[in-house]
Amino acid sequence: MEVITLNFGIIFGALAICFGAFGAHLLKKFMTPELLVSFETGVRYQMYHALALVLLSQLLDYSNTYSNYASALLIIGVFLFSFSIYGLCLSATFGKKIKILGPITPLGGLCLLLGWLLLLLASFN
Repeated sequence: MEVITLNFGIIFGALAICFGAFGAHLLKKFMTPELLVSFETGVRYQMYHALALVLLSQLLDYSNTYSNYASALLIIGVFLFSFSIYGLCLSATFGKKIKILGPITPLGGLCLLLGWLLLLLASFN
C-alpha cells in the first residue's frame, strides 16, 4: 500500500500543477469568478492531499490496518472531492452542468475526513 500511496501522491501532485495552470491561464477567460474560486479550491485540496500522501507513504506502518484504510480513503476522497469540483465547474462553464456531480463532492469530503480520523487511530497503535 505504501507504493500505491506514494504513486497516487505523485500523480495527484503533478495533476494539481497542471490543473492549477489550466485554471489560472486558460479557464479564467471563460469561467465566472465564483466558478474559478471553486476550481481553485479543488486544486488546493488536491495538492494538500498529494503532499500528505507522499509524506504518509514514507511515515506510516502499513502493517497497521488503520494506515491502509486511511491512505485508501484519502486517495478516494481526493478523487471524489476535487475531480467532482472540476467536473461541476467545467460543465457549468460550457453550458451543460452535470448535476449528478453535486452530491459526490461532499461524499469526497467525508472520505477525506474519515481518512484523517483513521490516521489519528493509526497514531495510537
